[in-house]
Amino acid sequence: MSEHARRVVVTGMGMKTPVGLDRDSTWQALLAGTNGIGPVTLCDTADLSSRVAGELKDFDAAQWLDRKEARRMDRFTHLAIAASAEAFEQSGLDLDGIADEVGCMIGSGIGGMATLEAQFDIFFHKGPGRVSPFLVPSFIADMAAGQVSIRFGLRGPNFNTVSACASGADAIGTAHETIRRGDAIAMFAGGSEAAVTRMALAAFHASRALSTKRNDDPEHASRPYDLNRDGFVLGEGAGVLMLEREEDALARGAHIYGELAGVGWSFDAADDAAPDAEGQSLAMLRALRDAELEPEAIDYINAHGTSTQLNDKTETAAIKLALGPENAQRVAISSTKSMTGHLAAGAGGIEAVVSILTIEHDLIPPTINYVTPDPSCDLDIVPNEAREAHLDVVLSNSFGLGGQNASAIFRRYT
Repeated sequence: MSEHARRVVVTGMGMKTPVGLDRDSTWQALLAGTNGIGPVTLCDTADLSSRVAGELKDFDAAQWLDRKEARRMDRFTHLAIAASAEAFEQSGLDLDGIADEVGCMIGSGIGGMATLEAQFDIFFHKGPGRVSPFLVPSFIADMAAGQVSIRFGLRGPNFNTVSACASGADAIGTAHETIRRGDAIAMFAGGSEAAVTRMALAAFHASRALSTKRNDDPEHASRPYDLNRDGFVLGEGAGVLMLEREEDALARGAHIYGELAGVGWSFDAADDAAPDAEGQSLAMLRALRDAELEPEAIDYINAHGTSTQLNDKTETAAIKLALGPENAQRVAISSTKSMTGHLAAGAGGIEAVVSILTIEHDLIPPTINYVTPDPSCDLDIVPNEAREAHLDVVLSNSFGLGGQNASAIFRRYT
């Protein structure tokens, strides 16, 4: 980052998660170690090997959309609109006269999978003439960003990032760079995913990534860094930030929650499924370089922490490579996926919001279900209860299937 680069600040946040339907309820639930995982209700799982997920409870799209509009959109778009509306309301931004300079980037790695599955069933059993005319605009992954911009009349940069589970973090990082370049003065940025479907559960199980041992004990199924973890738990949700140029936020007297100080990207170039510690460490190092910070500055890491054997070991090794062994042992680490499940593209958005809130409140949410430490994950995992700590700089990691890596650094605003 050059000496004269624009600073990008966070002025609004929205979350829709398995533990809460807004920012504050989600935050309080995470601090309390609330489990958001239960038996799947969104689809029939009788013949599936994994039957638990992190689903939203009592979410009603009609709070933000009329029912005719809602029927034309997939659930992942509903969640993105709802989270964006919350971030916008919190920001207090007046779009009058500036909407042409405000954009939206919402990452979704899968898009409208539920809609696509339902329409395939209609296609095969009722024929092509019965396929919905709204299929394409419902399932394509850029429609969350598109519908948010339609709702708010935004004519700035607009697109979706598709990089598997790094998609939400990539959207935030790309929006950050868009503002820095001067291509927008503010951006809605985050991730949304709603892929708790039969096909997704079957496919992730086929790749041996999902937890299958605790279908009768869903509260303990997601257990990052615990020796007895057996896979991730699929979840759904959305997290969106309102990002603005610092000078604009100050000029209008906005409350600034924190600064997005740096972003870093890398690719493993190693395997299409197995993660690589060196590749992941490069994203963290590049985020530090972008923020002009040394490893010693990191106070807390909101880890990718998926609860798979390989991911948690690899991320531990990557953190040691990026920060150095001594700093890695000093930094507090937790995975909120222990409570929400893995929200795919939604995870990067939600965990960005959580990272900002840890700085604002000087509190670290725990990794629940951490019972038996894994010797290969030997860092300071915050176990089972929230921890008070003064936090100035927080690192958030998002790593995508295929080797996509994104790291973002959030800093206390001064």
